[in-house]
Amino acid sequence: MDVVVNAATLDMLTVGLDTVWVLISAFLVFFMNLGFAMVESGLCRSKNTVNILAKNFIVFALASVSFWFIGWGLMFGNGNPIVGLTNVLFANGGVDEGFDAISWTRVPFWAKFIFQLVFAGTAATIVSGAVAERIKFLSFIVFAVVLVGLMYPVSGHWIWGGGWLQTLGFWDFAGSTVVHSVGGWAALAGIIVLGPRIGKYRADGSVNPIVGHNMSMVTLGGLVLWFGWFGFNPGSTMGVGDGSAIAHIAVTTNIAAATAIIAATIGAWIIMGKPDLSMIINGALAGLVAITAGCAFVSVEGAAIIGLIAGFLVVVAVPFFDRLKLDDPVGALSVHLVNGVWGTLAVGLFAVDGITGSATGNGLLLGGGFTLLGAQALGVVAVGGFTFAVALGVWSVLKLVIGVRVTREEEIGGLDRGEHGAEAYAGFQIID
Repeated sequence: MDVVVNAATLDMLTVGLDTVWVLISAFLVFFMNLGFAMVESGLCRSKNTVNILAKNFIVFALASVSFWFIGWGLMFGNGNPIVGLTNVLFANGGVDEGFDAISWTRVPFWAKFIFQLVFAGTAATIVSGAVAERIKFLSFIVFAVVLVGLMYPVSGHWIWGGGWLQTLGFWDFAGSTVVHSVGGWAALAGIIVLGPRIGKYRADGSVNPIVGHNMSMVTLGGLVLWFGWFGFNPGSTMGVGDGSAIAHIAVTTNIAAATAIIAATIGAWIIMGKPDLSMIINGALAGLVAITAGCAFVSVEGAAIIGLIAGFLVVVAVPFFDRLKLDDPVGALSVHLVNGVWGTLAVGLFAVDGITGSATGNGLLLGGGFTLLGAQALGVVAVGGFTFAVALGVWSVLKLVIGVRVTREEEIGGLDRGEHGAEAYAGFQIID
């Protein structure tokens, strides 16, 4: 028997499938919170585990409220090239009016909202790892609210909300700059204001390695993040209409992670003398960060090269920041900032015009000239300058008003006891 489906029913089914896809992708990105919590806590000392887990747990709650209250409207509301001005507060109560920049996807408003929310939360989570083991819990809370509610949405509006960078032809498919570089720049400002952990650098300036307490936890977290990225990147299609594009994005995402792992393993073996596990895992994350901007715009071969370079970059970036006395316990700057910048610029080098339907123009290495690369570079500088300057100001105000760093006694004794009055491994004697 032939089944006749009228146009209205077909349209309803299409929107329904798109909605399910967007929600499942959002849930995968939300699950990445577990990955960040495991990586950060495992790479730090056991005496700070409760504090780190608490930060990673509360940060998404903070992001949810601040993005709902004002962040969504500033990012996607109709306005001017700098910021959204229409229906700014409380996401307009869920009424999908005045948000033209994201009207290209036909899924219901709240599906759009929660998908964008999980990205905003990721930016704040990046900061958590970089300032670990010495940040005041309250100061981190306040900064996360400001980052997700105000800072992240403004630069996000420039790129995804119809702002000036989008108009100029800047391309960032899933957030190498919008999410990862923003989190990295904000983290860099925090590291500068906070200063290094006690004992990280010797009197002669040499590095005293502070090793993580649980590499099994780090490995689990790394695999969770790799898995979650298949929501992060392919989910950014925000619809299932082009299955070929989704599949292409999934493959470019995976191949970049794979080649980055290989490059980081070899790089660590050569530079450090051993195939260091933390570098292998951070290599995977570096490749994933780097391909996030161009996953829909480059070939699989291009993605492989992007990943190879990302894996090498993370290995050389970690000691580079140490030489600058920028104490980053988890390598967040090397993973998210350095490779967020690299991945954004890589679009200008490797983009293939229309490979999944987007008219990016060809990158420099495919005969497209400097036009696209110039737009990408401008975006890197603009977003970096804005985010770093504002973040530095916010961290500095926090330092003056409530302080940003725990006392020397609390830092030595561990933030778990000092900030939370609890232990992650009660009844066990663990020597840090």
